[in-house]
Amino acid sequence: MPAYVIFDVEIRDAAKYQEFMSGVKPALEAAGARYLSRGGAHKVYEGDWEPRRIVLLEFPSVAAWETFYNGPTYQGLKSIRDACSSARLVGVEGL
Repeated sequence: MPAYVIFDVEIRDAAKYQEFMSGVKPALEAAGARYLSRGGAHKVYEGDWEPRRIVLLEFPSVAAWETFYNGPTYQGLKSIRDACSSARLVGVEGL
């Protein structure tokens, strides 16, 4: 089953964030992931969630997501991401 990962990101330093993106894009591709949405317009219809920038990713499985997230490549890139942005993220198993 696929897994979907939703990021709610606030970028504080766009130039530094681009450094993160340059490394994460090929790493995601190598993990079999694909972007479904990346920073497009969004609208809250219910509730009090105030997302900043939404990124939606699809992975082949929860195991593929967790391997990617906990692996050395992403953990190294995550330190760059953490230095220039803040994020909330959640993963969910698909149907």
